[in-house]
Amino acid sequence: MEGGGQILRTTLALSALTKKPVSITKIREKRPNPGLQAQHVIAAKALAAICNAETSDLAIGSRKVSFIPHDRVGGRFTFDTDTAGSISLILQALMPAAAYAPAPVRFELTGGTDVRWSPSIDYLRLTQLPLLGKMGYEATIEVHRRGHYPKGGGSVSVHINPPCMLKAVRWMDRGKLNGIEGVSHCVKLPRHVAERQANAAKEKLSEAGVSTFGIATETYAQTHDPHLAPGSGITLLAKFSNDSLLGADSLGERGKPAERVGEEAATNLLKEIASGAPVDKHMGDIIIPYLAVADGVSEIEVSEITPHTLTNIRVAEMLTGVKFTVHGALHCTGRISVNGMGLKT
Repeated sequence: MEGGGQILRTTLALSALTKKPVSITKIREKRPNPGLQAQHVIAAKALAAICNAETSDLAIGSRKVSFIPHDRVGGRFTFDTDTAGSISLILQALMPAAAYAPAPVRFELTGGTDVRWSPSIDYLRLTQLPLLGKMGYEATIEVHRRGHYPKGGGSVSVHINPPCMLKAVRWMDRGKLNGIEGVSHCVKLPRHVAERQANAAKEKLSEAGVSTFGIATETYAQTHDPHLAPGSGITLLAKFSNDSLLGADSLGERGKPAERVGEEAATNLLKEIASGAPVDKHMGDIIIPYLAVADGVSEIEVSEITPHTLTNIRVAEMLTGVKFTVHGALHCTGRISVNGMGLKT
């Protein structure tokens, strides 16, 4: 399945939840830069802090990790990747475990908010948090400063008020498409970059017969721009009558026209809409640890069963003892169901 950082994040998150010690070897062994990277080390250290875990071999480049969790704790925690390491991926590891802390949790994270190979921080704010809210998960994300490659420096606060237990969900019928909204941003760049991204996305969606509520633009005057590196991106959100949400994003890069950034995000979202599913492919793998520990039977239809989805399912089965049922082939729309273990704080 997926042999990268996904296994590490999900394994350590579920270890912290179930209090089962784990040992992980051959970490990212077939990647060009094998072993732990900065964001993996920070995620593991952060998880260790909120469950008083004993660890070994937590260092950049390490290909093995041992993690022995103890009691989970609440409180305020501050972590800095010192790079553009993805804050979104760090939160993928932290948020499942923090849902079962005995007291509110606040994370202050510094790193990359909009970087390659990870969901944008706006995807987490606009899509992930509202959907987790339907399971009883109470959290807010505040973005104080965005962080782009290579300097990072993004600043994010996350406030989590743990529920007593997560609720099972049934997301099978998304209802009628009500419209699309989103946010297009640029930092240390002319404001027209964000505007062109938004306009290109609107035009692409309009050509497909899809209306938008509006795509907000986030820009900064040159004299009041606190960011460390230039960058841009756009995140779109499709809203449906049954409270279903589908998200998609695209990241600006040097030499990549702003119009292409907007068109990519719109094209990706149109693919999600065309699938007919109420859950997009990214949420399809993010939600797996939460479903595994929720109380009761959950059933969801996802736009695409990805290697990340199957990886998370396999890890969740190993650590929680629950059994997932998957109907559908890899890279196709599919249905996932599970009777969660009913974990309590």
